[in-house]
This record gives sequence, structure tokens and C-alpha cells, in this order.
Amino acid sequence: MLPAPAVLSRLGRRRALQGAAAALVVLGLLLWWLLPFGQSSPSGKLTLSTGSHSGVYQRYGVLLKDALARDMPDLEIDLRTSEGSQQNLARLASGEADFTIATADAVATYKRQRLPGADQLRGCARLYDDYVQLVVPKDSPVRSVSDLRGRAVGVGQDGSGIRLVADRLMKAAGLDPEQDITAFPSGINAAPGQLEKGTIDAFFWSGGLPTGTVQKLSERFPVRLVALGPELVAKLHASGDPTSYYRSAVMPADAYPRAQGGPVGTVAVANLLVTTDSMSAAQTEGFTRTVIRSRDRIGNTVHPAQRVDLRTAVYTDPLPLHEGARRYYRSVKP
Repeated sequence: MLPAPAVLSRLGRRRALQGAAAALVVLGLLLWWLLPFGQSSPSGKLTLSTGSHSGVYQRYGVLLKDALARDMPDLEIDLRTSEGSQQNLARLASGEADFTIATADAVATYKRQRLPGADQLRGCARLYDDYVQLVVPKDSPVRSVSDLRGRAVGVGQDGSGIRLVADRLMKAAGLDPEQDITAFPSGINAAPGQLEKGTIDAFFWSGGLPTGTVQKLSERFPVRLVALGPELVAKLHASGDPTSYYRSAVMPADAYPRAQGGPVGTVAVANLLVTTDSMSAAQTEGFTRTVIRSRDRIGNTVHPAQRVDLRTAVYTDPLPLHEGARRYYRSVKP
């Protein structure tokens, strides 16, 4: 018969082993939840095409890159600034980028024009909405899009999504963008400074709320947002796809407190995370997972990211879902 101290020692070792086994089970379950069973972290190098230096696309991309580095440390992400949605889609098609962000109307236009690689585009997630913003000096007589006749207007760079919607809005208001205004191909980097100097009388911008550059402009120079009423959206819809992706929306009064006397009516369009059918399912699934899970962390800095919602992310019309993104949404389906 073993002495009492030996029995207690054996019992202690047994309990320690049982505790260690339980801890391993818990750790295994945690790893299973964080990383799909049987899959390793995706590796390689991917390029994400974003937007202008001071735009929401670029700011979102910088923080998303950090989130991807935490979730998939073996994956190297290269960010590339761009002129906007149209250039982003062209880069995907040419293989210069692997993932990008583009507005739904720009995607629909790209597909409708049957541009190179249009059939290979795939959606990963619906992100947040862009809000069209027509900015003028506070004392400007411009009260509607039609009042832009004869004026100098920043309409966005040639490869941008804002150039698409600006031209369409002016046509809906009865203006010819090539004849009735003096168009400046100015993006969000240049247009605010041109407005301050009086080089232009107004500029169009489309981005999440608030866009930092517009907010800073309103804090140093008296500006006003021109209302874009629902009648413009009705006229846009009358021409059919791809303008069917625009919807009436309202910019809340606190979006730009110094540029608004209250809520301002406008036009909104969804942003999509886009890739191609040649991207691997594992990389796309991991990329999509990080986009959804990093919403709150990124949204603390880039407020439009707060609008990313798992319940609506799956709706990537006019693009079919990439198989990797589909796998992710199935994995989190209640």
C-alpha cells in the first residue's frame, strides 16, 4: 500500500494532466473557430487598387491592409492609389490588381460596354454607400444642378466613378456636360483648393460620409451642399441600367455641420469589393472574412466602414459572388 503523500502526488499529477488536456481542447476549438478546419492561412502577394490619396477608398484600404496582416500574416498586400472606380476595374481586367473597390454603377457600365475582362469580374461584398456631394461656396447662387450652366465645375478625373455620375446628373438636369459648363477633371485632391481660389464655381464628389477632405474644407472655407432631389433619380432611372443602381438618399445634418443647415437630399450608390474568377477561393474567402470582421475596428477611423453589414454584404449585384466569398457567407450563416 502506497503512503499517503505518494497517493496525493499521483492524484495531483492526474488532475494536472486532465487540466492540460482540457486546455488543449479549448485551444483547439478556438483555432477551429478562427481558421476553417483543414485550411492553412493563405499566402502569396496580392494587390489592392484603392483611390485618391485623400479619398475614402485609400483610407479604408490602408486600415484593411493592417487587418489582413493580422488575420493572414503569410499574405503580402500591396496598395495602389488610383483615379477611382473605372481605373480600378481596368486594373483588375489587365491583371494589375487582384482586388479593388468600385461603385455598382461603374461595374454595370463596364459590363454593359463589354470592356476587356468584364465577364471575369466577381463580387466579394457589398460595402458602404457613396453619397454624391455637389459643393459650392456658401454665397453661390447655385441652388440646383441646372444652375451650373455657364460655370466652371470640377467633375472628377477621367477614370473616376464621380465622372460617370456627374455627367449623368447634369444630363438629367438638362445640361450638356461638354457644351454647357467648363469641365475641370479635378478629383478630391485638387477640387477643394480650386474652389477656395475661385478657379472653379463648384465641384462634384462621391464618397462615404463624412469625407475628410470635404469636412476640412468646410472648416476653413464657407461652403454649402446643393440638394440633389428625388426628381433627378427618377430621370436617371428612366434611362435604365446602369443608372438603376442610383437611389435617393439624405445626408444627415451632422455629416458636415458647417456646410449644412439641416438634412440634404442627394443620390447614393453602393460600393462593391471586386475581384476576378481567377482569384483562388482560399484567398478570396480569407479576404472577405477580414472585411466583415474588421468593420468596427476600421469604422472607428473611417466612419463609412461602419455601414458594412453581414446581412447585406452578400448582395453584390450586378456581379455574381466569387466562390470563395460564397464559402465564407455559408460558414457564418445562422
